[in-house]
Amino acid sequence: MPQGAPRPRRAAATIEEVARAAGVSRQTVSNALNAPQRVRPDTLTRVRAAIERLGYRPDQSARSLRTGARRTLGYLAPVDDPYDPNPLMAGFLEALVDAAAAAGYRLLLFRPAPGTTDARPAIDELIAARQVDGLVLADVLRDDPRVGHVARTGVPFAAFGRTGPGEPQHWVDIDNGAATAGVVRHLADRGHRRVAFAGPAGEELPWMAARRAGFAAEAARLGLTAELPGGAPGAAGPGGPAGTAAGRSPAGASAGPGVPQLRALLQGPDRPTAVAAGSDLAALAVYEAVRAEGLVVGRDVAVVGFHDTPLCRHLHPALSSVRLPLRAIAAGLVGLLLTQIRGETVRGEGLVLQTELVVRASSG
Repeated sequence: MPQGAPRPRRAAATIEEVARAAGVSRQTVSNALNAPQRVRPDTLTRVRAAIERLGYRPDQSARSLRTGARRTLGYLAPVDDPYDPNPLMAGFLEALVDAAAAAGYRLLLFRPAPGTTDARPAIDELIAARQVDGLVLADVLRDDPRVGHVARTGVPFAAFGRTGPGEPQHWVDIDNGAATAGVVRHLADRGHRRVAFAGPAGEELPWMAARRAGFAAEAARLGLTAELPGGAPGAAGPGGPAGTAAGRSPAGASAGPGVPQLRALLQGPDRPTAVAAGSDLAALAVYEAVRAEGLVVGRDVAVVGFHDTPLCRHLHPALSSVRLPLRAIAAGLVGLLLTQIRGETVRGEGLVLQTELVVRASSG
């Protein structure tokens, strides 16, 4: 070969070469790629090692033509401000991308057309174009029209948030009530007998209603004095404040009771000595109200947030908060989709995951 001449590129490895290297049949390699549950663990390990060693990459376009599968999942992304993104849903998206990739799938983000809030036309367009094998919905509200619409199309779907009675129970959610009950127990263990909840009073957001109810029930069970000041609906939930269920996913920063209302709550000798916030954004308003009253967070008033977004670690004092198992949620959603894509039956109820209370200096 003349000096300086480009080296000929090695032809891509074929599935037959992988089969020979692993000492298995071509069908076994295909099963390892597309249905690994059918392959014995030791054989699967051997096939995957051969794939890695040879640098084999399946021809996705040929596979799509042959099977109709796109190896792509669609995610109806919440409407958000790019200059002030919702930190929780950003973390959820990262976890969802990783979970999809681990299963050999890509994630396709889509939204309603600009200037509209109804996601159903965008869903129909995506399905008609045969671009995805299944859909992920988030911020599912009561009587959410997206759920019934997708269910009627017959396309596999999984929801972050509980679907209603009579609808397919293809959902993953956290136990919001148990999470805030755990916060109440934490505060009671710290000696607090007068506690308050900072979050919206409306029931438009099912997750926030569950948090409020869990807080109130546990405070009553422990014999604590509980304050639940009202607030306009629209606090940050799994994806942020409320929007139109048909299209605009919750994504904003309203946090229930405002600073003046919280300041009034913190006045007088019988004020609460601890506040559980329905979100980390609501906790920011509590911090401001506590300081405006000349009190100190963590010393005079314990504060606990919800979501454990990155800001918790950077507040002073650092904010105790309820952490969502985002990777487990994402893995559960992808697992639900794969079950449907394979034509298998989804069990009758959704998947409920537990949260973790991350304790920092704000709760004393």
